[in-house]
Amino acid sequence: MQTDPPAGVSASPVADNVMIWNAVIIGPADTPFEDGTFRLVMQFEEQYPNKPPAVKFISQMFHPNVYASGELCLDILQNRWSPTYDVAAVLTSIQSLLNDPNTSSPANVEASNLYKDNRREYTKRVRESVEKSWED
Repeated sequence: MQTDPPAGVSASPVADNVMIWNAVIIGPADTPFEDGTFRLVMQFEEQYPNKPPAVKFISQMFHPNVYASGELCLDILQNRWSPTYDVAAVLTSIQSLLNDPNTSSPANVEASNLYKDNRREYTKRVRESVEKSWED
């Protein structure tokens, strides 16, 4: 991950446990998430890469596919996992999800409804989470 990281994502293991990684996703340009610095934790089990890591936002996130707990509803972390996915692939998938939510199976119903019905209010709430991400 450190040798050639994709733009806008980074991750590294914590000092005393290679099974837990701290990660950062920068909000994509030209989206409501732009300039956000969103922190995540990735927890790997012994079965990795045959089993996906558990990924959770530490930063507050207002998004249709992120639970209040910070856990994500993302197909590649559940039923569409492949052992070929590495840390960079997981993080870039999450980064892509930010501006392309799946509103058909929302983790945050309020965010999903605002995304579909009141984009201005949705964008306002996202921008609030972007500003909070700078304080983390």
